[in-house]
Amino acid sequence: MCIRLIVQRQFSANSTKHVHMRPFSGPKVKWATPGIFHCAYWLPSAFVASYYFVKLQIVSGRSMQPTLNPESSLWRDVGLFDRFAIHSKMDFRRDDIVTLHSPEDRGRVLVKRIIALAGDQVKTLPPYPDPEVVVPQGHAWVEGDEPFHSDDSNRFGPVPLALIESRLIAVVWPPPRFGYLFRGDNDGISKPKRNSVRYRTAMAELDRQRWRNNRVTPDQDCGK
Repeated sequence: MCIRLIVQRQFSANSTKHVHMRPFSGPKVKWATPGIFHCAYWLPSAFVASYYFVKLQIVSGRSMQPTLNPESSLWRDVGLFDRFAIHSKMDFRRDDIVTLHSPEDRGRVLVKRIIALAGDQVKTLPPYPDPEVVVPQGHAWVEGDEPFHSDDSNRFGPVPLALIESRLIAVVWPPPRFGYLFRGDNDGISKPKRNSVRYRTAMAELDRQRWRNNRVTPDQDCGK
């Protein structure tokens, strides 16, 4: 009888211990860190900026050599492109380097230079069938700086302005090529020093610019 009573008390004590044990809560869950919330907060702003204002674009191919992706560089150029000037201001200028959707494949983005605008008369290059063409209203004539290694207006003709997305502001990569592109009509941008590599490159570009301009008779009624 005493033994039975002792066993019952021991069992009762063990049961009490089990009842008061802390329940199993499982692994602790780590919630998102503040950095993720900050990224999520600024993500819409970054999207709006890249869609309406500026964007970064990798330049592929050799059609814009030597201005972009020169053979002396081991890296492909990354350019900073202005979308606001095109989409909102509709500011199209001769000699601007722009991105545009290919009229032959809308999913393909090209990087070309605006050679002529509406009303301008252009002396074309092969394989374009006509020796000269007048750019129609609402269109532009675009070419690569390496015209014989470029799919451009000499192949598919004038392109609608609606296909143009943005224009190049500066090269941001690789580091040795960081900066604005030299243009003969740039104001406020320092010219390269004489006898420097940049100077010789700029003078070569100036010769190419003159060659392009000699092929275009601007529309006299156009204020651009």
